[in-house]
Amino acid sequence: MDEREAALRQAHGHAVRWLASLSDRPVPARASVDEIVRALGAELPDAPSTPADVVDLLATACEPGLTAFPSGRFYGFVIGGTEPAALATDWLVSAWDQNCVMRAVSPAYTAAEEVAGAWLLDLLGLPPDSAVGFTTGATMANFTCLAAGRDTVLRRAGWNVAHEGLVGGPPVRVVAGRDRHMAIDLALRYLGLGRPELVEADEQGRIDPEALRRALAAGGPGPTIVVLQAGDIHSGAFDPFAETVRAAREADAWVHVDGAFGLWAAASPAHAHLTDGCAGADSWATDAHKTLNVPYDCGLAVVRDPSALRSAMGERGDYLIQHEHGDPVDKVPELSRRGRAFTVWAALRSLGRHGVADLVDRLCRHAGAFAAGICEIEGATVLNDVVFTQVCAEFGDDERTDRVLARLLDEGTAWISGSTWHGRRVMRISVSNWSTTDEDVARTLDAIRRASDGT
Repeated sequence: MDEREAALRQAHGHAVRWLASLSDRPVPARASVDEIVRALGAELPDAPSTPADVVDLLATACEPGLTAFPSGRFYGFVIGGTEPAALATDWLVSAWDQNCVMRAVSPAYTAAEEVAGAWLLDLLGLPPDSAVGFTTGATMANFTCLAAGRDTVLRRAGWNVAHEGLVGGPPVRVVAGRDRHMAIDLALRYLGLGRPELVEADEQGRIDPEALRRALAAGGPGPTIVVLQAGDIHSGAFDPFAETVRAAREADAWVHVDGAFGLWAAASPAHAHLTDGCAGADSWATDAHKTLNVPYDCGLAVVRDPSALRSAMGERGDYLIQHEHGDPVDKVPELSRRGRAFTVWAALRSLGRHGVADLVDRLCRHAGAFAAGICEIEGATVLNDVVFTQVCAEFGDDERTDRVLARLLDEGTAWISGSTWHGRRVMRISVSNWSTTDEDVARTLDAIRRASDGT
């Protein structure tokens, strides 16, 4: 126990110093992979090392190569920070080291999953009897939901994919908007369904309801899945759910919503209108480590029909202790997993209903401030309607936009990454961190101005 306590104290000290550095440290990493390899030591030592020394070496060697993702000035990807209660709980998760598969083995974990799942359904305005699975992230949440959809539409067509596989069965159509996220394509590839049929979207990435209706009618009857989007990765736009869900229902399609970060709009009275009609879908995927700001890894797969999720994901071994009320193993792909529901419960309990709404509103307010500030910079143009947490801007032409981005990263005040949207290079700002302040936004805008003036 003495060695373990010494290692934990060492880790605590390094963690506290790391978190305290975030307000002032440059956001990009300062060391290369090769430099850190040399510091860590490329050769495996023959003799054991004390745990505390190992922790100290790791933290000291890696610190220069860490990107300040938890900083309030990281906007490069849709990555939240870690809300304090969730961070502390994640330490407990590692210490508890629970097997989170079976109700009988860890009743504490199952209880936390059930409570957190019910709170999530309430906050997001989703059907209260839906099943909630805790996955590694949004990609696997989409995979899980689409697996339930694939199996269900094939079952309606008289084909049992669990017994027969896909070969010889009816083809499954998957229809999605042109601007869907790449995680959808990845999940479909994992599921053996191939690339989706693409439907036209407007300039903000919202799927065209009439184009969707025409595409569904042209394809005729058969097993069909429609994928909609809550929060475009560039514009933050939301598909018109009421119309698109209705069109999908007319075609007897399974409706899935990829809401990796945008589904949380439903938790805010000021932004819930963006998700109007979304609750009419069959499944929803989102990330807790994005807008809710819990630690990696934590995705959420929600399926209206719990039996469809159990049928797609559930499996039993003779050695497992099956419970009559079901088990966490029935809802996600992994048999081995962290206690993700503990951290979600902690974040929700810490924030409360109003705190979650305030978090969403604050992120959106910061995005609006970024858009307003960039519009005042000579030669800069905001290209999207800023309706949620995403801002896309250009600085005259592709070459200048890339120069501004490069100068910004070199200077280090903030991390903002580039992207290509509608054939143009853009600065894409994703406001996702609970700790971002008005001062962080002002400092970042000043850095963007300096980068722009230097080009």
